[in-house]
Amino acid sequence: MNVLLWHVHGSWTTSFVHGRHRYLVPVTPDRGPYGRGRARTYPWPETVVEVTPEQLADADVDVVVLQRPEELELVERWLRRRPGRDVPAVYVEHNTPKGDVPNTRHPMADRDDLLLTHVTHFNELFYDNGGTRTAVVEHGIVPPRVEWTGELDRLAVVTNEPVRRARVTGTDLMPRFATVAPLDVFGMGVTGLADHLGLPSDRLAAHEDLPQDVMHTEVARRRAYLHLCRWTSLGLSLIEAMTIGMPVVALATTEAVDAVPPDAGVLSTRVDTLVEAARWLVEDRDAAYRLGARAREVSKERFGLDRFLADWDRILEEETCASR
Repeated sequence: MNVLLWHVHGSWTTSFVHGRHRYLVPVTPDRGPYGRGRARTYPWPETVVEVTPEQLADADVDVVVLQRPEELELVERWLRRRPGRDVPAVYVEHNTPKGDVPNTRHPMADRDDLLLTHVTHFNELFYDNGGTRTAVVEHGIVPPRVEWTGELDRLAVVTNEPVRRARVTGTDLMPRFATVAPLDVFGMGVTGLADHLGLPSDRLAAHEDLPQDVMHTEVARRRAYLHLCRWTSLGLSLIEAMTIGMPVVALATTEAVDAVPPDAGVLSTRVDTLVEAARWLVEDRDAAYRLGARAREVSKERFGLDRFLADWDRILEEETCASR
């Protein structure tokens, strides 16, 4: 199929475009949020083709994968077809609901022209989807090429924009863990985080927007993975860390509760419990290895790329067949 989708979330899209289709990704001269084109720090196959808005008017598109409400209007204007009417459409919801939770009404609620697909069962449960058809396709990842070594008595965190997002990403909790072991924070918008938190550079080091393979290599050298997000969908970086073989210390919130079994890490809503768990894993490398080995086993079984792509093939085929 020819699948039109925007480059919104780099990690998720990397997995999605490893399927057996041809993927049309809009590109604009400024490479802004609605025209980023191909990724530059993620390995994408050659089946991902950049298309300009002008080229889309004559493009052969079998199905549209939407990820933001405003893309509905862009499809009509650029493709000159109505999503869900003139061309099959699937809407992917990546985020947890915002606003009056658990009464948050999804922007695509009560539509009969598309399938609303959530990335976690938690999201499907907590959104008010109205009468719109829904499905859940759990994450799948391209397996990192490295395995955990854990030789550094440090904790790894992967997050984006921790200063701006603050309590959402659990940024305020980081100093409590920095007393146990130095933190290495990887991601976009992490520069200046230590100064923001009033931490010395030897207790928190920021690693700004590294290429994915380099980041995986560095994360794998840290003793444990720290997941402090209070309110988020299941982060792909958490799944990647588990696949690498890292033990997890995480807040017991949203989908993480279901994704990380007790023998693969320590989850709790009591921060003191997590701080002590981090201390334990830093001091006991053998325990860290045991938990990480289980995390790797679980992640490969549940979040494998083949399962993810098979689920998406089924959805795309069903939606295109139904429109014929």
